[in-house]
Amino acid sequence: MAVRVSATSIVDAVANDLRARILQGGLSTKISLTETETATTYDVARPTAKAAIEKLVAEGLLVRGAHKTARVAELGPDSVRDIYLARAYLESEVLRRLASVRAVPAGAVRANLDIAAVSGGSAMDVVEPDMRFHTCLIDAVGSERISKIYRSLVGEVRLCMTRVQSLNLLDTGLIQAEHQRILELLADGDGQAAALLLDEHLGRARERLVEAIGGTAGPEARLPSSLIPL
Repeated sequence: MAVRVSATSIVDAVANDLRARILQGGLSTKISLTETETATTYDVARPTAKAAIEKLVAEGLLVRGAHKTARVAELGPDSVRDIYLARAYLESEVLRRLASVRAVPAGAVRANLDIAAVSGGSAMDVVEPDMRFHTCLIDAVGSERISKIYRSLVGEVRLCMTRVQSLNLLDTGLIQAEHQRILELLADGDGQAAALLLDEHLGRARERLVEAIGGTAGPEARLPSSLIPL
């Protein structure tokens, strides 16, 4: 399989294609990836294949096994909860800081409009704008290091989001509505309320995914949205 290379490096091109296949479900946890097989598949040198695999191992999308083989990371309940915990710590504090200056990132607004536009379509279409919404909030703080820390989680976060959407665990309309309310709370300067809504938003996704992969869901899985009158 030849990979087209433009401005990106060959290593990045191979890694990007492997990443897309993983996130789209084209590679399962049962398939092993050796450097030799990857080099043959993409018609590249073995060191190039090795570097591409190591890039995805660093992102948490692949895990190394014996004899230099790699497999798609299999997320268990504990891993899912840990990924969402890391997200919540970073994103909650970011919301408080943005609210303190009533900052509403334009990129997050556009991303949420894109989510509204795909409502009623494929649940998988929500993954990209959803990821963009949360990343825009992080980047709006203007801290290179905070953005770098968040991006170290992006591969695993996106893997979780892909699983959530592929299993239809969340309603697209609810995702968009809660995002919109978070933006409104930022504009109002209410960081605490924004952070609480984010915890509810992430907690529902987290516990429903935990249940879907064989774990015992916490009460957050069945909590109604605070946007919906009881």
